Amino acid sequence: MPQARTLSSDEIRGLREELSSGGTPTLWFTSAAVGVPEGRSGKVVALDDPAEGDFIQIRPAGSKDVLSFSAAEVTAVKPPRKRKEPEPVAPASVAEPAKTSAKAPEPKPAAEPAGPEPSSSAPSASAGSAPKSAAAANRRKPKPPAGATVILTADQAGQWNVEVSTGKKRVLRPTPVSTSAVAQAAKSLHEEVAAAVEPLLEAAREQQRERVEQLEQQLAEAQRMLHDLTE
Repeated sequence: MPQARTLSSDEIRGLREELSSGGTPTLWFTSAAVGVPEGRSGKVVALDDPAEGDFIQIRPAGSKDVLSFSAAEVTAVKPPRKRKEPEPVAPASVAEPAKTSAKAPEPKPAAEPAGPEPSSSAPSASAGSAPKSAAAANRRKPKPPAGATVILTADQAGQWNVEVSTGKKRVLRPTPVSTSAVAQAAKSLHEEVAAAVEPLLEAAREQQRERVEQLEQQLAEAQRMLHDLTE
């Protein structure tokens, strides 16, 4: 069977575009795939950073587990269906003619001395293959989810923003959040977190007090002008 063509950079780019549009592209496993038969298909679930090696997350056909594979273990070209070869027909046996001539019996060879029995401590073939099977099973375990990082930042104007990342991927860009939400979150976390955030919250409160005083002064001025116009 000719060697299957592995994924190219253009095909990987096409997989990312199909995943981003909501599709579930199909790939086929090559002879380099460990733990999965060659020619078996699978659905691509996600693509990680190619620098991680096994960055293609695939759910093989007939399995509920999502496993990680490299670009050399899969191909986008569907392999041809294998043809069943016909069983060879056994040739008819031909009876040999009986021999009429007498033949002197051949001398029996001398019995060879029995060699030493194999030691029970010698490693067997199955014992040697056990570590490889265990290593392949450990390699193909479903990839655990990456940890999440949540970052809160505040600018000089007292505006808070939050951003979230999972592993190396940023899932939420800096997004504004209310100061009251930050205050409630700080109270429910560690007391040192609340102590570190408190000066920033107090500065935001002071800005709001100044704004209220300015609005009160503007309201009082507007009421005075209205009173003068109605007299």
